[in-house]
Amino acid sequence: MKTLPTWHFDNSYARLPSIFYTKQKPIPVRTPQLIIFNHTLADHLGIPMEPDIFAGNLVPSSAEPLAQAYAGHQFGHFTMLGDGRALLLGEQITPSGERFDIQLKGSGKTKYSRGGDGRAALGPMLREYIMSEAMHALKIPTTRSLAVLTTGETVQREKKLPGAILTRVAASHIRVGTFEYAAHFGTVADVRCLADYTIVRHFPHITADEDKYLALLKEVSRQQANLIARWQLIGFIHGVMNTDNMAISGETIDYGPCAFMDTYHPDTVFSSIDTHGRYAYQNQPKIAAWNLARLAETLLPLLHDDTKKAILLAQDIITDFEHMYHENWRVGMSAKLGLDDNAENESIIHDLLQLMQQHKADYTNTFRALTTNEKKDMALFTMPDFRLWYDRWQSVLSRQHKSMDEINASMQKHNPAIIPRNHRMEEALAAAEHGDYAVMEKWLLALQNPYAYLPAQDEFTTPPAATLTGISCYKTFCGT
Repeated sequence: MKTLPTWHFDNSYARLPSIFYTKQKPIPVRTPQLIIFNHTLADHLGIPMEPDIFAGNLVPSSAEPLAQAYAGHQFGHFTMLGDGRALLLGEQITPSGERFDIQLKGSGKTKYSRGGDGRAALGPMLREYIMSEAMHALKIPTTRSLAVLTTGETVQREKKLPGAILTRVAASHIRVGTFEYAAHFGTVADVRCLADYTIVRHFPHITADEDKYLALLKEVSRQQANLIARWQLIGFIHGVMNTDNMAISGETIDYGPCAFMDTYHPDTVFSSIDTHGRYAYQNQPKIAAWNLARLAETLLPLLHDDTKKAILLAQDIITDFEHMYHENWRVGMSAKLGLDDNAENESIIHDLLQLMQQHKADYTNTFRALTTNEKKDMALFTMPDFRLWYDRWQSVLSRQHKSMDEINASMQKHNPAIIPRNHRMEEALAAAEHGDYAVMEKWLLALQNPYAYLPAQDEFTTPPAATLTGISCYKTFCGT
């Protein structure tokens, strides 16, 4: 396997104890073909367009490829995991001095494949590219996507599918499940080493804190409170909030069975394997707290020599997470409605959500219509109980000493005109699997500036024609 000296990698993760990874080079593929490349992101990273590297056929000379080990609670059950079809090439140091993981997803079998083939199909890799880049445009903390290539090989799932590799960019791939792995399979010293590394990499401002491990738990909780609130505000449902899919950096990671709500309903769930709704829309804040509790358990030996005191310290932070989340959510929802943030206005928010649920209103388009004051053909706006709510809302706005132009301009910054609609996703992926990428490219262009309210976005804002009553029947799959 050849090497290229054109990248600027550091490999700090490879300097952790070897329990945390297995060094391995990617397995070359037959005939890679670049399908999509993120030129803007590449320029920021200072990365050249090298398709053979993104395919795993070449490795930069400064890279130390490795598969990361981690564990996780999947639907509440603890299991050993790890990068079963991914390799961390290294950490790119950008021209501005930032550090980002560069990971190949679908690069072949590893020690952690657990019987899998280590490969990925084109559809799921394009889904992650589209979703992660749309989330970035929506200003949601997220991993990014740099490139997708087809491999010239097929992968066998329920049927044969074109193989593909995604190049993913992340602040890091340290997960709650990484800490669980260290606590379960390693020693307290391993947990401490991982915690120290995480603090230096992501939270250097707490390095000198006397209780830096408690501060670490607080920082992770704070970032997750912000992240989950932002998910809720745009109607995003992750679909598989296992502890191995919660990034310590506070980024959204692993776009498997994710989707956006069309019709508003708190119980909305899309994942085909989430039969009991564990990860439904309304449960996401509770699951985040549950995941953080699992992280706290791994840190107990570092929080205090007395286990009971350590538990009390951790419990206070987990309890505070619920408060931080609610504060973030209330501030965000107030902004979506042009309201000043105060407790008195919270009833207006809840009353609107109840009306949206009762009348099966589209989540994104309701807020869009309130922003533009263009009701179009939405049935919600014809309902007597909604008109009463609307008059009440307008009355509150009129007392805020702001012009309607100012209010609408502020609302536009918080209410996207366009989201990656599920039926549009299926259209783009179906076309791509038959070699037509024009549908995806046009859609990606429209998704680049979701708060712009451009006429070119209008065709992508319509909900699916066959929206059913109640909870959506749309199903997503993990794409393994």
